[in-house]
Amino acid sequence: MARAINKLTDTECKAAAKPGMLGDGGGLYLNVKPSGAKSWAFIWKKDGKRNEMGLGAYPAVKLAKARALAAECRQAVAEGRNPIDERKKDAVPAFGECADMFLASMEGQWRNEKHRAQWRMTLEQYASPLRAKSVADISTDDVLKVLTPIWQTKAETASRLRGRMERVLDYAKARGWRTGENPALWRGHLKNILPARQKLTRGHHAAMPYKDVPAFIEPLPGKDAMAARGLEFLILTAARSGEVLGATWQEMDLENAVWTIPAKRMKSGKEHRVPLSPRALAIVKALHETRISDFVFPGQKQNRPLSGMAFEMLMRRMKADTFTVHGFRSAFRDWVGDETQFPRDIAEQALAHRIGDATERAYRRGDALEKRRKLMTAWADHCESAPVDNVISLVRT
Repeated sequence: MARAINKLTDTECKAAAKPGMLGDGGGLYLNVKPSGAKSWAFIWKKDGKRNEMGLGAYPAVKLAKARALAAECRQAVAEGRNPIDERKKDAVPAFGECADMFLASMEGQWRNEKHRAQWRMTLEQYASPLRAKSVADISTDDVLKVLTPIWQTKAETASRLRGRMERVLDYAKARGWRTGENPALWRGHLKNILPARQKLTRGHHAAMPYKDVPAFIEPLPGKDAMAARGLEFLILTAARSGEVLGATWQEMDLENAVWTIPAKRMKSGKEHRVPLSPRALAIVKALHETRISDFVFPGQKQNRPLSGMAFEMLMRRMKADTFTVHGFRSAFRDWVGDETQFPRDIAEQALAHRIGDATERAYRRGDALEKRRKLMTAWADHCESAPVDNVISLVRT
């Protein structure tokens, strides 16, 4: 007697919340994950071996479509063919291509350009050994080869990388390009393989002393590298790396020497205007004359910004990797407090920090652009001063 099929209803599929496999009959199952995500799977046995093939995510693939796909799979099995092998003959993307498609699908969910750049950087740089390999063939060994070298030395990066690879591989399975357990899964899988990570220490970003900044910045204009242009601009503007990396020409007002960063790219979620000192303006004007991209600091890939690792790698080559890129913001803030008479709130506005309580912010309509222009010009003068140890810049407001 043939087994019953079409057991499920659309209402049951929609309401399903308990983790597990709900059978529709004929090898078709709705897989409900603990997270609440749902996807279809076709399961059959051959030579005593259980086989599972993903048929897509629910509700993107509705019940009727899943049944049609399962019927095709049953026909293939009845004729002695393997549905998985036939699926593999189709255009299964490489891991890198799949990662790019996943990032594109998440485009509307990023908090800002920095967040987007961090995801892209980890999946392009650290996961580079996987990018050319078919996403269907990524194994636990492949994942370990990427994670093991940095698991203890770069614990936070490794943890984020693992989670991001897991998301990409889940995406591949939902698209029908993979089957079986996710090799980047932590609980119940990699947790039993990788050693416990060293406890993370929280603290300030290692900042270069502001008196050493002139000596560090002096050789940057002579370096023939886009990263050098970007890093010098970052230091002069006291901006975050994600803000600089994602800067576009549309944001630059070269006539008025103002860089306007839209709210969607700011950590605070509020538009931020940056007055450009003469040197910062000169950098972007020179790049504007030879622009080849929508981005002010383009990377090697067409119409893409510099990699999120570009500044770190440059500092490593300059033997300054004991300090962080983000630390230049701290150097700027220390210089303002120690060497100038500029008011605290002007310095905090320059760093795009919130000032005062909600009531005070409600009455503070302006952003003190011209006062901040004087501050940023004074900071640029300090950065471009002769790097002599016994000379201290004194700046009057």
